Amino acid sequence: RVQLVESGGGSVQAGGSLRLSCLASGYTYNNDCMAWFRQAPGKDREGVAYIIISGNKTSYADSVKGRFAISHDSAKNTVYLLMNSLKPEDTGMYSCATTAELDGTCLLSAPYTWGQGTQVTVSS
Repeated sequence: RVQLVESGGGSVQAGGSLRLSCLASGYTYNNDCMAWFRQAPGKDREGVAYIIISGNKTSYADSVKGRFAISHDSAKNTVYLLMNSLKPEDTGMYSCATTAELDGTCLLSAPYTWGQGTQVTVSS
């Protein structure tokens, strides 16, 4: 099983940017799904974005479309989440995970492996 380590979180003002990283060890890129999730206190965990590594297919939650971008660097075994124009409602614990894949879609309800997460706090 792979191990995932997130980094890049922090505290920023609204309108600022952060770039999160998810480093995978013992991971093979071959039509695999990688996803970013977030969870705010008192709220359910929600899927933010995913990428199918082999086909470079990406998908985003409506709440972050146009502001966030997911990408990967196969040589570094790392998936990134670039977050621009951050809003207070983006505040939460951000985690990456591998997930199942079906018919070209990453199944966010079926994660395989989780990282520990990195905190993102956006102030007004």
